Amino acid sequence: MSIKVAIQGIKGCFHEEAAYKYFGEDIETVECESFKKTCELLKQGRVDYVVMAIENSIAGGLLPNHSLLRDYRFPIVGEVYLHIKLHLLVSPGVTIQDIKFVESHPIALQQCSDYLEENPQFKITEGEDTAGSAKKVSELQLKDTAAVANQLSAKLYGLEILERRIETNKKNYTRFLILAAKTDEKSNVNKASLSFQTGNGVGALSKVLLCFAEQNINLSRIQSMPVLGKRNEYDFYVDVEWNDQADYEAAIRRVLKLTNNFNIMGEYVKNDKV
Repeated sequence: MSIKVAIQGIKGCFHEEAAYKYFGEDIETVECESFKKTCELLKQGRVDYVVMAIENSIAGGLLPNHSLLRDYRFPIVGEVYLHIKLHLLVSPGVTIQDIKFVESHPIALQQCSDYLEENPQFKITEGEDTAGSAKKVSELQLKDTAAVANQLSAKLYGLEILERRIETNKKNYTRFLILAAKTDEKSNVNKASLSFQTGNGVGALSKVLLCFAEQNINLSRIQSMPVLGKRNEYDFYVDVEWNDQADYEAAIRRVLKLTNNFNIMGEYVKNDKV
């Protein structure tokens, strides 16, 4: 029986593409209208994994998803990076002269701003989902509307790619986390996601970061979020990478003495191939 993976969005979306890249295509993806719904399905045992976007090379960290990580506390068991490539999709036979409307998710439209500005004849329409816009063009057999979406959507909904790679920034990457209900035992882990709080004194955070540096641990990411209901207090989310497991363990022992509410959110194999 194939594993079930919850995704935010409909089939053909970037979350499904990320799921296929990580697990292979012999899986069952479960559509969810929100990231919270993906977590609820995992909590209820109705899926095996969740694929959740956590940061984008252009837009930065997705703070609401950090809140879900904090609230649900599912272990992070993996990661996958996806090169975001956006295309102009149309019904078969439609030409550029036929297009009056272009529809997609607001962020996708924003990421194609240069192309859209070069084509002021298009009226821009915001949709809820890149893949959803492609599905709409296909199901309604629209001849005057194009969707901005990925190649997977074109294949899935029988659309033609009229213009390729219309995104403004060609180096646009999104990192997705793989969440599970329980930790996957792996022997070759070399990356971890951690969260903690520090005191509000001078140099409190720098002392923690120095522990990692002195143990040869690479700090690949840091993100802060205010602690709910507390003034001037923050949760820090960091990703660390190492070559020697003993160095990592020594750093953790040192950091524990300097932090509050320390949590290892997941230890997994680094996977930054795009």
